Amino acid sequence: MLPNALREYEPVSAETTLAESPVSSLDVRQVSGMRPLAGDYAFDFARVAALYAGDPTLPAAWTDIIARRRGVSRPREAVAAMLDAQLARRGAPAAARQAAASLAQPNTFAIVTGQQAGAFGGPLYTLLKAITAIQLARKIGREQQADVVPVFWVDAEDHDWDEIASCTVLDPSFQPQTVTLPKPEGAGERPVAALTLDERIDPSLDALGAALGATAFTADLVAALRAAYRPGTGVADAFARLFDSLLGPHGLVVFDASDPAAKPFVADLFAREIRDAGRTASLAATAGDALAALGHAPQVTPQADTAALFHVDGVRRQIRRQDDGLAVGDDRFTVEALAAEATASPQHFSPNVLLRPIVQDRLFPTVAYVAGPSELAYLGQLRGVYEHFGIPMPLMYPRATATIVDSATARFLGRYDIPFDDLQRQDESALNRLLEAQIPVSVETALRDAEAALAETMARVSEALPAVDPTLAGAARSTQSKMEHELKGLRGKMIQAAKRRDETLRRQFTRTQAQVFPLGHPQERTLGIVYFLNRYGPGSIDRLLAELPLELGRHWILTI
Repeated sequence: MLPNALREYEPVSAETTLAESPVSSLDVRQVSGMRPLAGDYAFDFARVAALYAGDPTLPAAWTDIIARRRGVSRPREAVAAMLDAQLARRGAPAAARQAAASLAQPNTFAIVTGQQAGAFGGPLYTLLKAITAIQLARKIGREQQADVVPVFWVDAEDHDWDEIASCTVLDPSFQPQTVTLPKPEGAGERPVAALTLDERIDPSLDALGAALGATAFTADLVAALRAAYRPGTGVADAFARLFDSLLGPHGLVVFDASDPAAKPFVADLFAREIRDAGRTASLAATAGDALAALGHAPQVTPQADTAALFHVDGVRRQIRRQDDGLAVGDDRFTVEALAAEATASPQHFSPNVLLRPIVQDRLFPTVAYVAGPSELAYLGQLRGVYEHFGIPMPLMYPRATATIVDSATARFLGRYDIPFDDLQRQDESALNRLLEAQIPVSVETALRDAEAALAETMARVSEALPAVDPTLAGAARSTQSKMEHELKGLRGKMIQAAKRRDETLRRQFTRTQAQVFPLGHPQERTLGIVYFLNRYGPGSIDRLLAELPLELGRHWILTI
């Protein structure tokens, strides 16, 4: 029996268990912590349609966005050359370089996704984004008879060190272990792309290898990590090199967005944002109000009179209007002086979360962006911003959301009817209910009968005693409460005895809980990619590409 609300993806016979069916799923609306917008986007798109460019489940929407992108002039050959130089510098696989080269052609389009440069490849959802982009590029390419390239945008100009510095894995005993990158000088103030690993990275890699435990895949995985994460390598560059090695062979183009060679292509966008400082924020705020009116909290609350752009001079600093000019920290500029700097030295500027998609889609012929649940919200605030800059807004395609389990965990989930979200609670309530369900019916019946008989008998006693002495009614209620407490205690002792009797079931539950909700959080947001590569090998990426369905509105449970 599948857990509550869990359904198998493919039709199977009545005898088939979850372990035998490698893919099952939950409705995202039944997954705790999932933004309600994800449900509306998948199942009631018309409700939010005004905020987006089109419904990605409709072929006509893809035909429309491809036609609109064909009409946009962009420096195709120059951008492709810039990409090739970046990929060559990192030694990216031939398949990735070929895909990048094809972006020079007018009938080539891009499916873009991206993420910050998380430690050792980041959490599982980062990989799921890339997998979704690759799958979607292949699907749309076939259906639209066009070349479609998957691109991964490494957000290397963010400065939030704490958000990317750590990687959590399960050790051989299924206990969470967290390994943190050594903190480079300037971390937290300077963009991640400006941070360099030093010799302290080697002990961190040793600690990661020890936490993972030895499998048939460990030696090759650690070697790949050491090849990417080397002393003297930039933090973002190390991430990009690892993703090149993992997904470049599948044609994923990994783009380090901090590359100074890319900035001249968008210098005019930077200058326009400076001249219109506050306009992007205003448009996004208005769309945020529309999102809120639909019952969805805006992801971004822009500051009025603030440019959607940072000035980068060692550290990233916000640009804001002040009187008739602009302020960058304690420095003051005229609007035209800062716009002129953006034109002449665009490498001194970096887009914020609102302008980044516009920059992205000026560089690439983007027909869709693969978005996480939170990104879906702020991207819904940008339709007016796209129109303001005259760039076609791409379709938004929610990334796959998934939990990966081994066959033993799949068998456990298939055998016991435990609501999936009950595994998230970090107490023993779900385990106690499971153990109660294993108690013989005769025992449970006897206890229920005793509770019912006690209630009936004491009710008669309570009715009779006042005839002797009215003050005894309270004593009767007190006595009943004590007897009910004793029965409840007896039930608890029975459950504890069941726990001692069936430690195997307890271990299976704990093992499953650790995999599905490590530390009480969704697996995809907690466990690093390296955990799955170490446990299941590089072939797990091929399995995900082959078996992870492209269907909106489902949280997938995959057995590997």
